[in-house]
Amino acid sequence: MDIEVDRAALEAWLILLRAPGLGPTAIRGLLARHGGSRAALAAARREDLGERSVAAGCAAWLARPARDVLDADLAWLAVPGHALLTCDADDFPALLDDSPAPPAALFVEGDAGLLWQPQLAIVGSRHASQGGRANAAGFARALVQSGFTITSGLAEGIDGAAHAAALDAGGHTVAVLGTGPDRVYPAMHAELSARIAAGGALVSEFPPGTPAHPAHFPRRNRIIAALALGTLVVEAGLRSGSLITARNAAESGREVFALPGSIHNPLVRGCHRLIRSGARLVETSEEVIEELGPVARHLGIRLRERLGVAAPGDHDGVPETPADPARSRLRAALGHDPVRVDELAERTGFDVAQVSSLLLMLELEGAVVPAAGGAWARRTGPPPG
Repeated sequence: MDIEVDRAALEAWLILLRAPGLGPTAIRGLLARHGGSRAALAAARREDLGERSVAAGCAAWLARPARDVLDADLAWLAVPGHALLTCDADDFPALLDDSPAPPAALFVEGDAGLLWQPQLAIVGSRHASQGGRANAAGFARALVQSGFTITSGLAEGIDGAAHAAALDAGGHTVAVLGTGPDRVYPAMHAELSARIAAGGALVSEFPPGTPAHPAHFPRRNRIIAALALGTLVVEAGLRSGSLITARNAAESGREVFALPGSIHNPLVRGCHRLIRSGARLVETSEEVIEELGPVARHLGIRLRERLGVAAPGDHDGVPETPADPARSRLRAALGHDPVRVDELAERTGFDVAQVSSLLLMLELEGAVVPAAGGAWARRTGPPPG
């Protein structure tokens, strides 16, 4: 019975997500007013959606969704490593949920737990110079070795260089797509996409089969910005889509960094505009890491509040909260050698999202440190500060 209930709820989600013109804001509104996806779908079928300027055909789809399309979506989700993260579920990324225009759901291929890890977005021109690609790769390598997951948009140029360098360095990377999760755009990144699916995560708010469309990429950019603690812009012209990502990052309360360049290089004029507008000029990865420390701490506090976890010192003289034994259990599971998140999940019995959030808290407390290859280890020396 529970399996049938879950399938019905999942199908309701797929119907809502594919409804022409309904959109994430309307879906979230239906959920807020009516509860779960099945109740939201029933309400959407009853309500006069035409008053919301919903595209023609929405009501027809809601009433009679195409069975073959839903079956294809369910078949895609049945593949190991494929998932649908919905905004009413505990494993939906907290940072994304708190952004100005969050999606209603994400289709994921790969390690969905990475969406809970500290991320740094690296974006820039599709027509980047060799120097720009080298800079993106250098920052990506250094940042994954410091424990960050690199997030970008799988585009040609800076995006591709950052994704590839993160994987080459033994780290993780998240690619947010402007297509369905089963489409590769641009086609030249087919091999890179497969590597990301195996060693990171491919993420999209668009259902399987959705082709590339110009309107999809600004929507993709807002997700990149919201998932990350900060966005680094490398080589961007004045009309670059990377400036949209940077604006989204600022609107989400994230840090924006930009690399300076020659005044004669048109590919850095967008970076210079960002710097004049208040973006942080950076020349080294250490500057990025130093700047994100306080930001990570602030977001860690908000994550604690979301999970109902006490901050260090909050429980002096007060019995431990239920979450404190969870952190003790995770510390014990770490042992004396670096351990990857998936192995910690297996050792503790927690899911990957729980392990990732607890590791972030322990890192902010100075109890653990990121290690090479996406692993984590106990801190052996005194915590910084």
